[in-house]
Amino acid sequence: MRGSMTMLVVAAVVVSTASPAVAQRDRAAVPGLYPSVGAGTNFLNHAELLGDMPEPAWYEANIPFVDLPDREIRDTYYYRWRTYREALKNTGPKDGWIVSEFLGPVGYSAPNGGIVAAAGHHVYEGRWLRDHRYLDDYVDYWLRGSGSGPKPATDFLNKNTTDWAHQYSFWAADAVAARAAVDGRQSFATDRLPELVRQWQRWSPQFNADLGLYWQTPVWDAMEYTASSYQSPDPYHGGDGFRPTLNAYQYGDARAIAQLFRARGDVTSARQYEQAADALQRNQERWLWDDAAKFYKHVMRDDNPGRTKLADREAIGFVPWYFHMAPAANSAAWAQLTDPQGFAATYGPTTAERRSPYFMREALNGCCRWNGPSWPYATSQTLTALANLLIDYPSQPYVDRDDYLSVLRGYALTQRKDGRPYVAEAHHPDENRWLYDGKGHSEDYNHSTFNDNVLSGLLGIRPQLGNTVSIAPLAPASWTHFAVENVPYHGHNLTVLWDRDGTRYGKGAGLRVWLDGRLTHTQPNLAAVRLTIPSRASAELPSVVDDFANVSQTGFPTARASFSYSADPPTKAIDGQDFHLDVPGTRWTSYGSPNAADWLEVDLGAPAPISDLRVTFYDDGGGVRVPTAFDLQYRGTDGVWRDVPGQQRTPAVPVARQVNRVLVQPALTTDRVRILPRRADGGAVGITAFSSVRPEVPGLTASLPDLAVRAGAAVEVSTTVTAQRAMRGVRASLAVPAGWNAVPLSSATAAQLAPGRSLVTRWRVTAPAGLALGERAPVRVLATASSAAGVSSAVASAQSVFDPADYATVLWDDTFDTDRLGSYRVDGPFGEASPSLRVGDGVLTASASSRSGAVLAAPVAGSARGTAVVVEPRSFAGSAPEDSLFLGQTAGNRDFALAWFNNAGKASGVDVTVGGVRRGDEATGGCCATLTWAPGDRLAVVLQDGRLTSWQQHDGRWSLLRSAPIGSVVDPAVVAQWAPALGLRLDAGSLVVDRFTVWGRSGQ
Repeated sequence: MRGSMTMLVVAAVVVSTASPAVAQRDRAAVPGLYPSVGAGTNFLNHAELLGDMPEPAWYEANIPFVDLPDREIRDTYYYRWRTYREALKNTGPKDGWIVSEFLGPVGYSAPNGGIVAAAGHHVYEGRWLRDHRYLDDYVDYWLRGSGSGPKPATDFLNKNTTDWAHQYSFWAADAVAARAAVDGRQSFATDRLPELVRQWQRWSPQFNADLGLYWQTPVWDAMEYTASSYQSPDPYHGGDGFRPTLNAYQYGDARAIAQLFRARGDVTSARQYEQAADALQRNQERWLWDDAAKFYKHVMRDDNPGRTKLADREAIGFVPWYFHMAPAANSAAWAQLTDPQGFAATYGPTTAERRSPYFMREALNGCCRWNGPSWPYATSQTLTALANLLIDYPSQPYVDRDDYLSVLRGYALTQRKDGRPYVAEAHHPDENRWLYDGKGHSEDYNHSTFNDNVLSGLLGIRPQLGNTVSIAPLAPASWTHFAVENVPYHGHNLTVLWDRDGTRYGKGAGLRVWLDGRLTHTQPNLAAVRLTIPSRASAELPSVVDDFANVSQTGFPTARASFSYSADPPTKAIDGQDFHLDVPGTRWTSYGSPNAADWLEVDLGAPAPISDLRVTFYDDGGGVRVPTAFDLQYRGTDGVWRDVPGQQRTPAVPVARQVNRVLVQPALTTDRVRILPRRADGGAVGITAFSSVRPEVPGLTASLPDLAVRAGAAVEVSTTVTAQRAMRGVRASLAVPAGWNAVPLSSATAAQLAPGRSLVTRWRVTAPAGLALGERAPVRVLATASSAAGVSSAVASAQSVFDPADYATVLWDDTFDTDRLGSYRVDGPFGEASPSLRVGDGVLTASASSRSGAVLAAPVAGSARGTAVVVEPRSFAGSAPEDSLFLGQTAGNRDFALAWFNNAGKASGVDVTVGGVRRGDEATGGCCATLTWAPGDRLAVVLQDGRLTSWQQHDGRWSLLRSAPIGSVVDPAVVAQWAPALGLRLDAGSLVVDRFTVWGRSGQ
């Protein structure tokens, strides 16, 4: 936006008023749909290799193309790029792209659906893509973004750790360095050294100084029900133990951190991490290497004073070679890979050796057993480790390149279903069927590598941080040919052909290497070679964000439609994903609509610039087909819908399964956009992705804090626009929702900003009188500069917060100065004995020596306008896992709506039971919020307008914990008549409460 406004009017539509020169510059600065491939070779038929892949232009721009004489490996290679493309999820402006594991959401994921368990695999696989922005965002998600944030330390989410990036084991630094070795953007990795060091150090609570090793719970190694787990009292979690996994990951990360410090010239820090790696290596050899069995093994942490190793070999014993941690003298371990009583299997390798008495125990009874089934996660680790052994270690007699091909080919054949490429969670080792393959859950499971194993192993492209590349193919000499074309490597395009007699490609016999389309090396055989690569990092692509993306499908942006098929809601069109599967779906369709045509609307909540709209149409070849035409409209300040002006469409006519792009020149600013697709025959249409892509101003960032507001009241907030490079004509504006008002209280412009300087503007923001308690609305700062194109932005949440002053009628107040326990009804919804309850010395004390719980229902009803229930805890019991308070309203053991506050698990959530039936996410809003209680904090629940909101007061400020739509399952008028209640539940000790108060909303 280039207008002269200092205040952005609510839901305003602003058409650019830039001069012709600036407008021409803006058009020239429009980022391409895909990165440019640049100079390279064109020896392979890319269209034929891709077949009917959706959006073929994406693959053409991003992936290395391969030609292999083994059809199964080749087809799996292209299939696995499709699954990786499906797993790319745009989470919106804050975190950008992540790589998902499951196509649909799961309850134990980090914000926006990230799961750190396979993040190392995701980075290794994605490092070969030309568009570096996917992994830039994804790495930062785990190191700096939402994925690095706090999580509840609950059993369900890993009680051992308190942040999402440590929920599961993760080889972060090693993966980041491995990625830099491909794209050559070493500075991206070194800039993140502080975060990589923090990630490494935060495993220290699981470090045993006596052994000099880390321990891990198998389930948080992403491996429940392992052979080692069955030898513990808890087969699901597994016995905590010293394992070759986390110790190897920490070794690899320490080596990578040291390498990055050396690249930055910090030799002292590098030596510190080299020494840490050396110590881990020595200690792992001492404690985890079984010299008699010639294998690395799990050592139980508890009740094992002699540090006895378990008898069973598991595939985790190959992991040290993944990081070059194992010495060459231990190569005999690899004899087990091909041993029929070891890990060999037609659809293997297995995850535990066949000799183990726990091999495949209960594996056919249901997910998820990692004690024998063929697991892609472990298979890809084993293949990477095997490639390192064969290429980087001295020759040994146990395995060779034929074994590598055999395992890789078996891995490819495993990835089949009904004769077509397919990957799910785990496969039977001896039968052609997937064991763990849940419909709507396991399809195209992205939990492993395959293409990295092809590129860096089979074809031997061995990336280096320096200006070299090693080419050491593991392809057998019997192969007459193979090709890998236009590998994006250090800013160049690398092509390698093997043509034994020169007849396959017609470019000459032997091994030939091209760089940027120019032949640079030839040799007659497949011997390893190291080549010098001219110094050039991959080109920096412009930063863009999708303002429509909303992975959670809650809040803003949101989508609506004139009609939607029941399984295809409009919010799926803006869920940040774009794929064309039937199960699960990520699309909106109008299938079954009675209308002649339908519309899909995106409501941003607050205005944003619109300049680059992208839509992908779904076409199933049956009832839902690509539209004949479509219109685009925006909502004006008067509420009238108008056609978007200045559209430049590519292609001119709608096409299915690829991006239809509409550039809007000049850009406009609005809070709502809708698309009206239509078919000439009046049939149904569908959209898998609808995006509004905004280029950011290079080197200009914007920020503002979240706002706590009260309905009808004003609050002040400051926006900050910071320049990383010299900027001219910097302008800030604040976009607020309809019904809100924003007025600048200080200058919103700066003629110049030097690098590192900021424009700070104070604003007065006024919320509408009808804002519901707990309701969130977006507030967006927009930043522009006359010296550069684009709009930088940041979005904050303005939330209506709880204020006891709004609840002036005291319905019940128990300060426990006198014993009024006889006034309460004591309920037992937990089905447990009641704790001992005592009032004395101005407190209520609940005591127990074993699991106990009770709910005290006050002898009053709630308020029809809204009820606030507040408790002032003095101290919690310190027991685990139960050390909880409950607040809400109840009609007895069969009808209640209670928020719970678990001090042991540092989490809070909501329980709703109606008519004896416990209700799920539709009433509770999901699980869970992080709770960190400190003495002096108060806890509250408000039941109002069909919602239950839970709150914590710390340092005098109330913060929302959860918001539950309880009105979806029970009439709010009925709930208002239920008794306000306080619940106490503990395992042992004493839970002490200072005060229990109930207020009714003012004005009743």
